[in-house]
Amino acid sequence: MAKFVFGMNLSLDGYVDHSAFAPGPRLFRHFCEQVRNGTGSVYGRGMYEVMRYWDEDHPEWKANERDFAAAWRSQQKWVVSRTLESVGPNAALIKDDIESVVGTLKAQLDGEIGVAGPNLARSLTNLGLIDEYRLYFRPVVLGSGKPFFAGPRPPLRLIASDQIGEDAVRLTYAPA
Repeated sequence: MAKFVFGMNLSLDGYVDHSAFAPGPRLFRHFCEQVRNGTGSVYGRGMYEVMRYWDEDHPEWKANERDFAAAWRSQQKWVVSRTLESVGPNAALIKDDIESVVGTLKAQLDGEIGVAGPNLARSLTNLGLIDEYRLYFRPVVLGSGKPFFAGPRPPLRLIASDQIGEDAVRLTYAPA
């Protein structure tokens, strides 16, 4: 049975914004390994459109960025969207019945499946489908933006805390 994990970089005040801050080199390698070793990822439309950046090579990339792009391209992706008409390579579109489709993925696959995007995570939380939350706190205060938790969530219990990379603290929670 697959384990669904929602994890993202976030500011100390709880916001996610890929354009406001980026992971340091060691945290970036950590994320690359997660993608490389994961079974796949389920994306909301917005986060999938952000991540499509990795579909095409960029001449200015360094080795670590090329490594991440290769891992991301080879990973299976499922994209939840009612508005997209098509998705890129190694991706399947989920337009309807998210509970049934994601429940089937959970039952039929093994390993970790990443959940990408706060709005999608809220929907999957409401359906009881997220097994773990990984909050990568960074020493940045944004003051506003898109919150990591896009809505109410069930009570959580802390299962781990550790430093990842140069300046991130990861708190790992499971539903209580």
